[in-house]
Amino acid sequence: MPSRSDVVDQHTFRARLVLDAAQRAASYVAESRERDVFPTEQALRDLAGFPRELADEPVPASEVLAMLDELGSPATVVSTGGRYFGFVNGGADPAASAAAVLVSAWDQNVALPVMSPVAALLDELAGRWSCQLLGLPGTAIAAFCSGASIANLTCILAARDALLRRAGWSVERRGLAGAPRLRVVASAEIHASVEKALRAAGFGTDDVTSAPTDDCGRVLVEEFPSVDDRTLVLLQAGNVNTGHSDPFRQIIPSVHDNGGWVHVDGAFGLWAAASDTQRHRVDGVDLADSWATDGHKWLNAPYDSGIAICRDPADLRRAMAFDAAYFATDAERAAAHLGLQMSQRARGAEIWAILASHGRRGIAELVDRLCAHAKRMADLLDAAGARILIPTALNQVLVQFDNDQTTDAVIAAVQADRTCWAGGTRWHGHRAMRISICDSATTSTDIETAAHAILRCWRTCKDA
Repeated sequence: MPSRSDVVDQHTFRARLVLDAAQRAASYVAESRERDVFPTEQALRDLAGFPRELADEPVPASEVLAMLDELGSPATVVSTGGRYFGFVNGGADPAASAAAVLVSAWDQNVALPVMSPVAALLDELAGRWSCQLLGLPGTAIAAFCSGASIANLTCILAARDALLRRAGWSVERRGLAGAPRLRVVASAEIHASVEKALRAAGFGTDDVTSAPTDDCGRVLVEEFPSVDDRTLVLLQAGNVNTGHSDPFRQIIPSVHDNGGWVHVDGAFGLWAAASDTQRHRVDGVDLADSWATDGHKWLNAPYDSGIAICRDPADLRRAMAFDAAYFATDAERAAAHLGLQMSQRARGAEIWAILASHGRRGIAELVDRLCAHAKRMADLLDAAGARILIPTALNQVLVQFDNDQTTDAVIAAVQADRTCWAGGTRWHGHRAMRISICDSATTSTDIETAAHAILRCWRTCKDA
């Protein structure tokens, strides 16, 4: 058994190491504005310095930390520096980043309130505040999970079990073999993560009917398939390419009239509801039965910040709760009974820190600012002759340069230039650069700098 002095020494050493890590992290943050958005070739070559074989003998933790920083930090993609526009990654809110340091030191398990009263409280507050910001029903309950993919899966499982329960079938007791067949109606623009969630929940492609969409990726009301009381409808708040959302108010009431369930994948677009000026883009989204969103996108929380929300808490609990004598609790809200995981970190604390520091007005301003940045980026590129494929909505810009071949060349040139970073996609037969503006650190100057870099690369490609 370790002596008292050994335990004290371990805690002292841990404190020193955490301080060292915090100082290194602070230096990284301070220097991020000056770093290339994508690692240099030298930084990538230096990754060879990480040993490929596990050492036989211990290595001092301080040396491991130094290696992680000195070899790892230069090889990061600076997605928190204001000019990373690839994917919908989000940046790092200052309050959330600081809270993450403290929460890591706490090392709390939020599975049951008795495991961490403070983590349970912050989890409850962050979930309730998120629902309020999004304008969702007062009955709704939010559960934190690893990301929007798992949030979608969590809600789809709750929907599946609820629809089968209404049909007289208990999944908990009888499983899925022999169960009444359910049907899924999903937007033709359904995100790949939702397709994965459907497979994990037992739905195959033959179970899915695709709902046609318009040029902006929105479901066409007049061509929406018929539904019944064994239908799960999947809609989108924020198409990953265009930013546009489905016409919720025109679709959801008729689905409910026929006994169906509506789930909304709102990984980033759902946060439009937090802004008075953008809320119209998701009009009627509050009528759904469940929603999935992500804190690490628009809120700029650290990763591992998905949010699964159900209108009726009982539907979520019935799908996720379990029975174990040593895990019994009378708590109305226990994270382990609201999601797929049992042991889990205090995810809600970081989102609580963001919401507590920004308040309603601050979150609305963040949404508005990033939308304005996207509009400005589109205007600058459009004025220079590039083709904006879809009217800009929320924080997404789709742009083409002359033709498919030139567009791909410009994307490659921009990525090699490293002033900013944007990726490519295909939209209705056209190759396009997809610019996702999600970092709270992005400034108007960043937009001007990035637009000029993109246009410079375009000119170079045209002259080649």
